[in-house]
Amino acid sequence: MSKDDFILKAENLHKSYRMGATRLDVLKGIGLAVKKGEFVAIVGASGSGKSTLLHILGALDKPSKGTVKFESRDLNRFSAGDLNRFRNKAVGFVFQFYHLLDELSVLENVFLPAMAGRSLVGWLACRRWAKRRASELLAQLGLAERTKHKPYQLSGGERQRVAIARALMNEPRLLLADEPTGNLDSATGNGILEVLESLNRAGQTIVMVTHDERIAHKAGRTVMLADGKMKD
Repeated sequence: MSKDDFILKAENLHKSYRMGATRLDVLKGIGLAVKKGEFVAIVGASGSGKSTLLHILGALDKPSKGTVKFESRDLNRFSAGDLNRFRNKAVGFVFQFYHLLDELSVLENVFLPAMAGRSLVGWLACRRWAKRRASELLAQLGLAERTKHKPYQLSGGERQRVAIARALMNEPRLLLADEPTGNLDSATGNGILEVLESLNRAGQTIVMVTHDERIAHKAGRTVMLADGKMKD
């Protein structure tokens, strides 16, 4: 397999934090390669380092040691501007607690990533496209009747669907999901997993972390993380 078959490749990742005189080693030499179009689940108990790993893969955090390559480009070599564009355009993030803005409508929350990094003139030039794409994503996720609602008026499952729509707004090549069903009941969580499976069947590359092996089995491939290391 050529290196171009991999959209994401992490090598020898370490992450440590200082807590006073103590050093906490969270990641201890992680390696992970993800092919284009894969749906990979990283499963591990609370405290195993899986959220830290996901944040590093999405450039929300930096490793203490090691490299992450996206489409063969080393994130360590990215400028601050490159990293901002990477986080906004190349990657979509879905979090356990949604992180929606209650003062904005559902539609506004979804097209918010299209506004990021643009001047007023730039936003005005693309505003019509952004609103149309946001509306289409919400309709695709069964929320066509909710566009004018505020997030606090929605159920947990509906809010997570809005968060998924927002993550897809800029057509990212990679979707990173951090415990996307962790704040939902079983039935609602299954609905979110079905959304992710559908997106993957359409070609979306997804990396998801979860503590629940049952949920992880919905992915095409599962890797185990324990005490900061990958397990076979």
